Amino acid sequence: MKLQNQKVIIMGGTSGMGLATAKAATTAGAAVLITGRDQNKLDNALAELPQSASGEVVDATVEKELRNSFGRSDPFDHLVLAVSGREGGGPFESLGVDTLKRAFDGKFWAQFMAAQMGLTKLRENGSIVFITAASARTSIPGTAGLAAINGALEAVIPTLALELKPIRVNAVSPGVVKTPWWDTLASEQREAVFKQTAQTLPVGRIGTPEDVAEVIMLLLGNGFMTSTVIECDGGIRIK
Repeated sequence: MKLQNQKVIIMGGTSGMGLATAKAATTAGAAVLITGRDQNKLDNALAELPQSASGEVVDATVEKELRNSFGRSDPFDHLVLAVSGREGGGPFESLGVDTLKRAFDGKFWAQFMAAQMGLTKLRENGSIVFITAASARTSIPGTAGLAAINGALEAVIPTLALELKPIRVNAVSPGVVKTPWWDTLASEQREAVFKQTAQTLPVGRIGTPEDVAEVIMLLLGNGFMTSTVIECDGGIRIK
């Protein structure tokens, strides 16, 4: 119960890694607030969490919504940034600039703005955890756009850890994880990607949201960790 009597805000906590982290944090004794853009998804997520958890509809790509949300918030201890768009992948030659701009808005700028505005209520001994992706450190054709977005996020981690001290700033970098991020693919294509990837990974399987949530919980609970990016990717960078 390391997080007993602490409050955790999880931006993008209605599905995938964010929701898995919300479940783990409530089990660890934290008061959890999750956010998401869609009311139905938020309601469904809250139905999977204890009644002590709460939620709010917030579009993290909209500065005014973020500012208003944190303005209403009580002081809190930890901020987990699980917001992400689903664009940015594809061959470099045909990757549209407008698509990439939307992808940056959906992940880089959303996480950056949420971290900045969350400082108004984040306690001095608290922490921020960004969720990036293995594309930042792994050379895979078709992921140049994703590498740019996640690499940009990872580049700010050490600077923020120094600038915002004693607030701790860390990140987790997942590999291929079975989350709704992949739902834009047809089911057969998605399962083929998962199967092919699992066969190439040293661990022999793709990741689960719970795998990543375990790492996030470590970063929330360990007060001696800052400026750290933990790779939770099944070994994709070495395959």
